[in-house]
Amino acid sequence: MARSDLVRRREALDRPGEPPFLRGIHPLMYRSRLWTMRQYAGFGDASASNRRYHYLLALGQTGLSVAFDLPTQMGYDADHPRAQGEVGRSGVAISTIEDMERLLQGIPLDRVSLSMTINATAMILLALVIAVADRRGTPRAKLSGTVQNDVLKEYIARGTYIYPPAASLKIATDVIEFCAEEVPSWNPISVSGYHIREAGSTAVQEVAFTLANALEYVRAAVERGLPVDRFAPRLSFFFNAHNDLLEEVAKFRAARRLWARLMEERFHARDPQSLKLRFHAQTAGSTLTAQQPHNNIARVAVQALAAVLGGCQSLHTNSFDEALSLPSEEAATVALRTQQIIAYESDVPMTVDPVGGATALEDRTDRIEAEARGLIETIDSLGGAVRAIESGLQTRAIEQAAYDHQVGVERGERVIVGVNRFVDPDEEVAPAFAIDPELEAAQTARVRSFRASRDDPQARHALQRVEETARREMNLAPFVVDAVKAGATLGEISDTLRRVYGIHDSNA
Repeated sequence: MARSDLVRRREALDRPGEPPFLRGIHPLMYRSRLWTMRQYAGFGDASASNRRYHYLLALGQTGLSVAFDLPTQMGYDADHPRAQGEVGRSGVAISTIEDMERLLQGIPLDRVSLSMTINATAMILLALVIAVADRRGTPRAKLSGTVQNDVLKEYIARGTYIYPPAASLKIATDVIEFCAEEVPSWNPISVSGYHIREAGSTAVQEVAFTLANALEYVRAAVERGLPVDRFAPRLSFFFNAHNDLLEEVAKFRAARRLWARLMEERFHARDPQSLKLRFHAQTAGSTLTAQQPHNNIARVAVQALAAVLGGCQSLHTNSFDEALSLPSEEAATVALRTQQIIAYESDVPMTVDPVGGATALEDRTDRIEAEARGLIETIDSLGGAVRAIESGLQTRAIEQAAYDHQVGVERGERVIVGVNRFVDPDEEVAPAFAIDPELEAAQTARVRSFRASRDDPQARHALQRVEETARREMNLAPFVVDAVKAGATLGEISDTLRRVYGIHDSNA
């Protein structure tokens, strides 16, 4: 091949909007459409969170991102003994279809994209959204949004799993299949590197472990008989935006190129949409400090800029007070304004891949891709992501990386302004945003009232059908939708599946 032909080929590969999408998944990127601006929010009960969502939408937010409390994430209703003390603390408490109705009150589901950070109970929360949309007469085809539904990373880094890995993978695959058939504009999974990075991984580990998990989900769906090009265009990803600006930009570009190559090599995807790594980014919560919390505004700005330079499709910026408490309205406003300043004042969005071509950036991009591929091949040698998780490979690697980082901080080799250098000895701790202590009792009473007023035989029959379906290895999603419509609660559906699948014991 003549040198001129090689040059032309390289130029084609590097063209934005074309595989392998190194420079971005759209030809004009933000010149044609800005990223979706989200603020991850949820606290207290459904009504309190709904008021925050309307507040953020009024400020110019363009998509909702819902945080759920731990009982909801772990499949317990608000009145369960294990939920005591946690209801509404780390997110919004959702147990019933009435809760979801209140959460989405006044939100046009056919016009606002709804992202839900939920994993072990993702199918149930999606079913609740669908049930609310059906009640309103909103066509399922017009629903847009995402359920995280990435249970594999829970065993690696986060811990909000319920069932053993094989059962969790089966449920996640059910959601992928159901959405391909019933909710075509919905992202049925957001494969998450964010929590892997929050647990202490390196940038390379974040890419490798995330893409290895994604390959496992694709493999499971293909083995079920789904053509790859039927569901792969709706897969999405969720990455962390950390402090090292150049490394983070390179990380996003490397992940995008590597994913396109892996989908072609391993699954022979032909639709260019199947090769696109579409990702949401969130600034790094683990970098926020309780000391001198206003410094976090600068940290978040640097991290958000990295996500934009790296070509994200959606972005959440953390609030400066999150190391102290749930975000206050003031802090949430500053976080959203940070995105808007980058979008409308920096002029960065007017250039596609504005830092592409810089030697330092391209070298880092190549290195991250090569090292991530090497880690994925190590995972492959163990039989894939599930087998590697069972062996503890990912967890051990992350723990070592987190330890190395902390040692560097304690020795002063890694500077954290306001923590180990430039410390203010007279600093006072700012007041924290507080949850109404009466909220838990009120939410518990609502759940009990809901159960007392529903058609109990109808709910019990629907739960029995869920159990029978689970035992027969059929797709659970349609039956879970029917169950929530019949008045079954999140906790009851989760308990039904616990009876069938058991629970995962990480110490076993």
